[in-house]
Amino acid sequence: MKYVIHAYDHPASLDRRMAVRPAHLDYVRQLKANGQFILGGALLDPDGQMIGSMLMLDLESDEQLRQYLLTDPYIVERVWDRIDVKPFRQADV
Repeated sequence: MKYVIHAYDHPASLDRRMAVRPAHLDYVRQLKANGQFILGGALLDPDGQMIGSMLMLDLESDEQLRQYLLTDPYIVERVWDRIDVKPFRQADV
């Protein structure tokens, strides 16, 4: 199942985001190596500042999704304040 994740940073957490970013990117690289990461990047405010993240993941089970939500460094280190996860079906066009 594919999932789209929109995650919004805690207010004034840019310093924490930048400190945790290398661990988060290493984590996402491992997801990519496992074939689970499809697409992702930073959400930006009108001034181009990072305010959150968007990821599209391809996971085999709800348990894999739960594990992701327990282990991403941005979640563990409380960079993200609010996380919205939705199942996603790609259009066949």
